[in-house]
Amino acid sequence: MTTRLPRTIPWMTIAFALALFIPIFGTRFYTSVATDVLILGLFATSLNLLLGTTGLVSFGHAAYFAIGAYVCAIAMKTFEVPFLLALPLAGLAAGAAALVFGYFCVRLTKIYFAMLTLAFAQIVWAICFKWNDVTGGEQGFNNVPYPDLAWMEVLPGLSRMRVGELYFYVTLVVVCLCLYVMRRITNSPFGRILTTIRENPERAEFVGIDVRRFELAAFVIAGLFAGLAGALFGIFNRGVFPDFGYWAKSAEVLIMVILGGMGQFFGPLVGAFTLVVLNQQITSYTEYWPLVLGLLLIVLLYAFPAGLLGTIADLVKSLRGRRNA
Repeated sequence: MTTRLPRTIPWMTIAFALALFIPIFGTRFYTSVATDVLILGLFATSLNLLLGTTGLVSFGHAAYFAIGAYVCAIAMKTFEVPFLLALPLAGLAAGAAALVFGYFCVRLTKIYFAMLTLAFAQIVWAICFKWNDVTGGEQGFNNVPYPDLAWMEVLPGLSRMRVGELYFYVTLVVVCLCLYVMRRITNSPFGRILTTIRENPERAEFVGIDVRRFELAAFVIAGLFAGLAGALFGIFNRGVFPDFGYWAKSAEVLIMVILGGMGQFFGPLVGAFTLVVLNQQITSYTEYWPLVLGLLLIVLLYAFPAGLLGTIADLVKSLRGRRNA
């Protein structure tokens, strides 16, 4: 049974309050890194709804990240759709794609499910790579505009901030709202059914649960939030490229979930933070980042199979047991 961190401490509220001061006291570099961590943390948390909650291993989750990024970027640049409309449109488009792909994927199990998700993701990548007239093809879809944030300058303390710093606050609010919704979903009766399916799908089906329908629902929800993360990332990156949907992106987010801890809701956020910071630090000293990442995963899987946050939670439980004894 997975140990969870104490719920009496409002972790999300504390983290949100601390993050508000990053653009104020931090440099532009730290603000940029924090924005990157927030977006990738949302992306990883959406995958954890499949992997950690439902027990579905997806090798193609980047497909919905890319769909959301392209839809939002094309809507804002080509059709001049406002950000407040383009963002939910991106999530809906990614959710619709997840509904279509998931309809076929959930009919298979285990490795066959994982490989089919990868196959659909490669189809999305190929379309993004070859459809030059719409996606920009190999060159990508560049010069994605920032949303109109002039209204934020009237707020106290924000009038002198750059657009990148203002966009950090937009990202922070959107990500926190998405995390709140996913938290409620995970702790709802629907989320408990997903956990039951993860633990024993045969028994869940025996007691009358439509396993395939609930797996498809989880697949669509995870795809929707991945699309929102992709939309935010495309604007932050000022461009969208086919690599957003490549298998390596799916592997990267999968590593974040495992690194932080699948059994913890905030584990993927910790994994995203750790991976982004390590990437920034190690690539500044050496070009052998993939080698370091491989060694890190080997150590993690053998020494900390529960992930970083899961290991901390287990340590807290052990210390409490000793104190009570």
